Amino acid sequence: MRTLLITGPGGAGRTTVAAVTSVAAARAGRRVLLLSGDPGDPLAALVGPDVRGLRVARIDSGEEFRAELVALQERGATLLGMLGSRPLAAEELTELPGAEQFALLRALRRAAVAPDTDLVVVDMPPLHQTVTTLALPAQLRRYLARLLPAERQAARALRPVLAQLAGVPMPARWLYEAAARWDEELAAVQAVVEAPTTEVRLVAEPGPGAHLALRTGRLGLALHQLPAGSLVANRTLPQDCADPWLAGLAAQQEKYAAQWADELPVVPLPHLGRDPEGPEDTALLAASAPGLAPAAAAPRPAWDVEDRRAGDGVLVWAIPLPGARKADLDLVRRGDELLLAAGPYRRIVPLPSALRRCTVSGAALADGVLRVRFTPDPQLWPRAR
Repeated sequence: MRTLLITGPGGAGRTTVAAVTSVAAARAGRRVLLLSGDPGDPLAALVGPDVRGLRVARIDSGEEFRAELVALQERGATLLGMLGSRPLAAEELTELPGAEQFALLRALRRAAVAPDTDLVVVDMPPLHQTVTTLALPAQLRRYLARLLPAERQAARALRPVLAQLAGVPMPARWLYEAAARWDEELAAVQAVVEAPTTEVRLVAEPGPGAHLALRTGRLGLALHQLPAGSLVANRTLPQDCADPWLAGLAAQQEKYAAQWADELPVVPLPHLGRDPEGPEDTALLAASAPGLAPAAAAPRPAWDVEDRRAGDGVLVWAIPLPGARKADLDLVRRGDELLLAAGPYRRIVPLPSALRRCTVSGAALADGVLRVRFTPDPQLWPRAR
């Protein structure tokens, strides 16, 4: 099963492209599940009820938030009772900021095991929010490992004894059990996000504003090793416009679409002269862009370590960051981890085992690849006999 995450700068037409992609795939014989968290369910209006093989589902973040918080209260009922707390009822709960991201991630996990489905298409939030959402499972797992390390549970054999003496379960036990459960759930979501069958499809209307937003967003995707497989150039104008103003705009679109095509497969989607309003417009767009059907999944970008000890005496870690500029980047070695900053995005990654025995001796950016040089530490590196 394939998962296609559709995102782009705000106002680029992500929802329309998600609907058109789903209709095109369903008409090609695939069983498609189309997901969206937008209020008002605009996808249902665009797709209509009569596309065979296509199911549309809406992610209700408010309902998910209420259900999760009520379940959390039930699991911690003993501890909350000790504190004299009064549980909150589901009907008095209002979702907090961030609930949409967690609901979306849980929906991705469920969709990955949906029966009778060949393709899951997800109408994602705008590009910047999509990057931060997809990076969330790995980041939260790292936080849990640091704040509640598994090795600290070595003394848990004493907790049942303490619980009997106190007469109630010890909070530490409840906390570690909750952390283990959260880590398991986050690991399952992370596996879906990083699966070779999951791909990001970008949507943008060709122009200077979208060009800048795409450069920044692709930098964030690359930093988290999330492959962007294709780009839909939405609302493209015909190149034979008689009107000088439209002809100039069409030429500008062609210029930026050509630049994007140097880095990604670009699928043009024509402008209808109006906003798509219903199933007829969606079907018309699907027929005009056969390239929307998902092809082979893009490979996850590899971060390779090159051994140059024989020549330069160093190891080089090559990190692909397409579109990056030197001013965008920063890196700091911290123990066995490397803190990487690329534009507004940050990622802390564990060093490969060989690089942990080295010191960082330099870095250079060329052709969209950051190459970090590591010099073996004589005190740690095995000596040749």
